[in-house]
Amino acid sequence: MKIEIRPCRYYLAIDIGASSGRHILGHVEEGKMILEEIYRFDNRQVHRNGHDCWDMENLWEGIMGGLKACKSAGKIPKTVGIDTWAVDFVLLDEADRLIGDAVAYRDRRTEGMREVVNDIIPAADLYGKTGIQYQPFNTIYQLMALKGEDPEQLDQTKRFLMIPEYFNFRLTGVKQNEYTNATSTGLVNAVEKDWDRELMSALGLSSEIVGDLAMPGTVLGGFLPRIQEEVGFNATVILPATHDTGSAFLAVPAKDDRAVFLSSGTWSLLGVENERPVTSEASLAQNFTNEGGAWYRYRYLKNIMGLWMIQSIRRELNGVAYVQGKSEGENAGRGTLAVMLGEHGHRKWNFPDLIDEAKKAEGFRSVVDVNRECFLAPDSMIRTIRAECRRTGQPLPETVGELMQCVYQSLAVCYRDAIHNLEKLTGKNYTSINIVGGGCQDMYLNECTAKITGLTVYAGPVEGTAIGNLLIQMIAGGDIRDLKQGREMIRRSFEVKEVHP
Repeated sequence: MKIEIRPCRYYLAIDIGASSGRHILGHVEEGKMILEEIYRFDNRQVHRNGHDCWDMENLWEGIMGGLKACKSAGKIPKTVGIDTWAVDFVLLDEADRLIGDAVAYRDRRTEGMREVVNDIIPAADLYGKTGIQYQPFNTIYQLMALKGEDPEQLDQTKRFLMIPEYFNFRLTGVKQNEYTNATSTGLVNAVEKDWDRELMSALGLSSEIVGDLAMPGTVLGGFLPRIQEEVGFNATVILPATHDTGSAFLAVPAKDDRAVFLSSGTWSLLGVENERPVTSEASLAQNFTNEGGAWYRYRYLKNIMGLWMIQSIRRELNGVAYVQGKSEGENAGRGTLAVMLGEHGHRKWNFPDLIDEAKKAEGFRSVVDVNRECFLAPDSMIRTIRAECRRTGQPLPETVGELMQCVYQSLAVCYRDAIHNLEKLTGKNYTSINIVGGGCQDMYLNECTAKITGLTVYAGPVEGTAIGNLLIQMIAGGDIRDLKQGREMIRRSFEVKEVHP
């Protein structure tokens, strides 16, 4: 009997984070999802016109480079989906040209914008409409900052697109806003699941610049002819959950509804999935958010500063950004970065090094509130952590190990407190934490989290965002039936490590 061998059907997730982007091919083989990273490129910020901005052409070159790598490898994807971080956007004029720069969310232009918005619509009313937590970089505040600084840009705008939507447009010629990312703007009505045009009007923002919201799984179409010519093939572009957290949550292989989800990377996004938004005063007081998900599932979660603090410390140690002995008002010398470096010479630090030093300082117990805005984009993360310890009357970290121990303990304590608040708000008791994303590889953080929360930690899969992106594409392509089957496949396909309290 002749056996028919079906050609491998590839799907491509283009997953772009704040520091890098990856092209990850996925296919189904013997009931498992198989991944292959085909290309990686750097993401970088540039300083333009007084602001920190994304280098959009660098990102575009990275996207195209990865598509060409697929062609070179002879692995042509059937469909392509792009996800990125949330809140940031571009503006297009009537000729579809970029207006201004793609300002990055860590830029400080939104300072004071919360008060401007609150004067128009009180915080409780805004939360009641959108269900979105306050973050100083939310799109609503970015747009109001632009309105005050350069209103002519908004006057010229014919279309508003978020970052992944802009790249979809460049690939296909289709300008399409996507639901999960749009909810992060603070301009979508949580109940109506559409742009709150009344809110936009009250803020003096034109609702003509936004389009209908499409759900993940929507087909945008094939590559433009010039793209086909450049990369050497055609593929269909499909909307995943273009907000990376939306994709990551889809990849959580939770066994029951008593699991807390934690997408761990530069940011830690901790929460659960709900069928309806929670917009109570108690929820507002705890600053939980109701982000839209695929199939109109709500991601009810808390934004926590995450591995950004560790990444910043590593860069600072390696870049020697703070070495002048300016020890925040105390005697110069012991406690400065110069002394910390002096203990170890001029070594280059990697993450395992930092974990080893943290373990040596396990008796150090100072903790800081990692969600304070001072940690968002400080000139010196090390100096800011020490200043916060001083402000709260705790011992200052004097070594690299004490500094790292402070961060690890602080993150785990913040996770614990967020889970306690989540239990009060939902009326449920949670028994485990499912961690996905790159941060799940930090087993020391997982151990600290299990110990401090008292909950079992399930760590994995690592490529949560790309897996969630691919899951949507595979459902659209017919290789996976639905989300339930997809999560069962994820459990079979990827290693998940178990850590007990």
